[in-house]
Amino acid sequence: MTRMWTDAEDYHPGMEAIDSDIMDTVLSEVKGFDPSSYTESDVRRALSGDPGIEGFAALLSPAAGDMLEEIAVRAREETRKHFGNSVCMFTPIYTSNYCQNNCVYCGFNIHNKIRRACLTPDEVDIEMAAIAESGLKEILILTGESRTRSDVDYIGMCVEKASEYFSTIGIEVYPMNTEEYRFLQERGADYVTVFQETYDPERYAELHLAGPKRIFSYRFNAQERAIRAGMRGVAFGALLGLGDFRRDAFACGLHAYNLQRRYPHAEISFSLPRFRPFINNEDRVNQVHEPQLLQVSMAYRLFMPFAGQTISTRERPGFRDNIVGLTATKISAGVSVGIGEHSGTEHGDGQFVISDPRGVDEIADSLRRNGLQPVMTDYVRL
Repeated sequence: MTRMWTDAEDYHPGMEAIDSDIMDTVLSEVKGFDPSSYTESDVRRALSGDPGIEGFAALLSPAAGDMLEEIAVRAREETRKHFGNSVCMFTPIYTSNYCQNNCVYCGFNIHNKIRRACLTPDEVDIEMAAIAESGLKEILILTGESRTRSDVDYIGMCVEKASEYFSTIGIEVYPMNTEEYRFLQERGADYVTVFQETYDPERYAELHLAGPKRIFSYRFNAQERAIRAGMRGVAFGALLGLGDFRRDAFACGLHAYNLQRRYPHAEISFSLPRFRPFINNEDRVNQVHEPQLLQVSMAYRLFMPFAGQTISTRERPGFRDNIVGLTATKISAGVSVGIGEHSGTEHGDGQFVISDPRGVDEIADSLRRNGLQPVMTDYVRL
């Protein structure tokens, strides 16, 4: 197979290179993807059964954008078939916003003038206790991508603190080597989320000007390293709008699909993020609108019906209320993106501006009004 990518620079010292052909497979498929080549007949064919890769491509095409109501009927059927009426609830905790990367679209950009902070162990404990009081049993730990200010031992401390309060613990931090992921898994981490941001290597290099994140392939292979390390699940996402959203969504789906085939025991899920304004860049306009985001979500559901989907507070309340139960199976609640904000003693600025400020009880009540069952955890720690 012809190599389909070139990293902007060499791997940094200590970065693990694994033997995997999944990236080349995905990028090769994406190269041949022409969204405008699909017709209404192709979309209907995809809706008639298991869509496969060609059907997934058709479901992401402009032709499918005119058939959202029909696609929604199938998507809802698949969601209810595999997940019933349950929707998992969780919240993120940002413990540090220091970052080594120069990513032009991100509020944590190393050159962005924001208040930087890294919570102490005692402050992490206070934050987690405040979150636990809401009744939530699942937490997602996030940091900026700085190995100096939030090293692996620090993240391990956060995971161990979380295990005292929560039954499900996710991490969304910088990509790590296999042994580092194993270290965190042994301390209680269940799953790893990594956003590739964009799957176009050239666009990726334009957006990531400096720092470890500049290495496209190291980030791409993060989920596979996490699975090899024993993580129960991995989540995928493209920041829709950075590049061609149809091609990015197609690549993201294929990335998850190929890993699922190689590691059928792993739990696979998608996140559905779009641009949000951030400090010093409040005027950024979304290039992907709600109907297009819904189309991507429904295409994921029909292509990988067993995969979970998370809808974040980047989206407005009305959209979130409508997409859960249709395609999304997990929703964040009581979200605070500032460093230390859950306990009311914010130390540092957040990564972006949220759209849905509702608390845990408000979102749980909204789910019930829509005939859905809020679930605080699907797992029991032994």
